[in-house]
Amino acid sequence: MRFTTLFFDLDDTLYPNSTGLWKAIKDRMNIYMRESLGIPEKDVPQLREQYFKMYGTTLRGLQQRHQVDVEDFLAFVHDLPLNDYLTPDPLQREIIASLHTRNLVFTNADVNHARRVLSALKLDDLFEVIVDVNAVSPYCKPMPESFAIAMDLANEPDPRKCVMIDDLPRTTRTALDVGMASLLYGHEEPTSDASGVFTDWSHLPILLG
Repeated sequence: MRFTTLFFDLDDTLYPNSTGLWKAIKDRMNIYMRESLGIPEKDVPQLREQYFKMYGTTLRGLQQRHQVDVEDFLAFVHDLPLNDYLTPDPLQREIIASLHTRNLVFTNADVNHARRVLSALKLDDLFEVIVDVNAVSPYCKPMPESFAIAMDLANEPDPRKCVMIDDLPRTTRTALDVGMASLLYGHEEPTSDASGVFTDWSHLPILLG
């Protein structure tokens, strides 16, 4: 069966984690949790990771436990000079542009951050839809409910025609569980949590084939 729809994760997938951008975002989360929510500095790193594991994202945990203002949190943590971190990859662009599929971004960030990242990477014209954390609220990746919403927004009811491309095994695992194929980016060793793995964008068309 030919794939019709590809869902691309954003952070640490459309750019490599070696850029340091995701680390900078986590540092901003720490500052927000400490200064805006009054969480003791010594507790912040542990709580951030605990919420990430328990609720899918730190944000969802802060919503449940601290009634955080979602828009304020997202605006603060993503307020970074993206061009200092991100460099367009012409090969990546060529590969994605060559695919005969509907390509969507599916991210636990918000649409504003996604658009800024895509613009910095010069990929903003290659994705039809951005499925962000607000679009799937109150869920998020890797919750199965978020995948159902993403497929609905993509107008593709058949998960067998979909592929999730992500850097986190827990996300590619859920994609398999809901009936999609999945590709784990940034990993070299095969895993039962994904249909395939890759680190080189030139391998993507081969894997999809």
